[in-house]
Amino acid sequence: MSLVGKLSAEILIVAPHHEHHGVWSGRPHHFSNVSSGKIKKVHLHEGDWGSVGSVIKWHYVIDGKDHVAKEVVEAIDEENKAVTFKVIDGDLLKEYKSFKAIVQSIPKGEATWVRWTFEYEKLNKDIPHPFKVFEFAIHLSEELDDHLVQA
Repeated sequence: MSLVGKLSAEILIVAPHHEHHGVWSGRPHHFSNVSSGKIKKVHLHEGDWGSVGSVIKWHYVIDGKDHVAKEVVEAIDEENKAVTFKVIDGDLLKEYKSFKAIVQSIPKGEATWVRWTFEYEKLNKDIPHPFKVFEFAIHLSEELDDHLVQA
């Protein structure tokens, strides 16, 4: 059994792709306002907002439990409206040897396809695939969509 996995899904939102991408790529600290029930705090640990190599620390809640993730912004692709985050510390690394999240905003007429991709390696075969975290990320994009449409 392989310990390496990949999850990918796309959802359709109504907010413009550049606005969705703009929050993920340069203003993730706004998520504590967008989704205060899920995101407690996002702060810049190192570097500058919107810069490759910057380190962001997330304090979030899944199933009523507090979690922390420290991620480095590995890539920002402005042409394809994609951001890659690599987890370098926190709760996810208790179960995964490596964990990467890629969020891409793809124009679809007046709407936007949001593609989430998780690439990971479990520490052992008894570790579950990260379906709860994956669902969390999808719901976060849906809440961001609601926020951007209301703004």
